[in-house]
Amino acid sequence: MTLPVRRRPGRLLERPGFGWGEPIAAEFEDLFERMSRLLEGPATAPTALAWSPAADMRETDDAYVIEAELPGIKRDDIEMSERELRITGEYKEREREGVLRRSTRRTGWFEYQAPLPADVKADEVNASLHEGVLTVTVPKAQAAKPRHIEITES
Repeated sequence: MTLPVRRRPGRLLERPGFGWGEPIAAEFEDLFERMSRLLEGPATAPTALAWSPAADMRETDDAYVIEAELPGIKRDDIEMSERELRITGEYKEREREGVLRRSTRRTGWFEYQAPLPADVKADEVNASLHEGVLTVTVPKAQAAKPRHIEITES
């Protein structure tokens, strides 16, 4: 049994239940891409096209530790600045053979910013990239470390 084709003026639709036609799929793809760019968050002028990788920042007694997910990125493609931890880099689009039917990978410039307190040892910042996770350790200055005071009874 064949299903009827619905036609509307100016639009070509496929048979119901068998997927969208090429013009409609292209419109949805374009709309999805524009919405994704809009929802990436507020951007500043120099990095208007940057997006932010998933990252965690935690505080220990001795340091601030930031872990950012950057799979497939090379060490040379990452730049860091002090005072305000700023990790920037670029995912370059790979060359492919054939027709790309769907892609959910982000490409282009990325940026992660985290303000650091004034009480850190900026000259002793340590960073390592292992299995796609960039770990940055920012040691605290001596004055910033919590001091435990024992209370005695009198």
